[in-house]
Amino acid sequence: MYEPIRTKSVHTMAGADAGFPHRSRDEELDIQLAGHLSALLAVTDELGLGAAAEAIATRIAGLRGTPPVRHAALTGHDPAALHRRALALAGRALVVAASRADTGAAILAAERMDAHTAALATPDLIGAR
Repeated sequence: MYEPIRTKSVHTMAGADAGFPHRSRDEELDIQLAGHLSALLAVTDELGLGAAAEAIATRIAGLRGTPPVRHAALTGHDPAALHRRALALAGRALVVAASRADTGAAILAAERMDAHTAALATPDLIGAR
């Protein structure tokens, strides 16, 4: 009733594996974590949190092998909005760090989440909205 397929599938490309660089899951998670931490570093620099920014930069350098490019210009955005953005970025970094079982990065992300949550709870910052 059914005849076996005798031709190659049109969905496979000849020699596709030959010249295409493949990354492992760990490499992909490293890239993703470095990206989230880089975005968090930019917001942390914008907020002027020097010690926290240095800790994040050190972690990024460990992942990439080179020090990160630092955020140079200040935008003057609302500090509350920046803390909310940093909280979200730290949460994303925490999820990826947990996926790759990187305890150091997970602790760093959790500490940043706690710091930004505390900053958002201060009355001075709420009045800045």
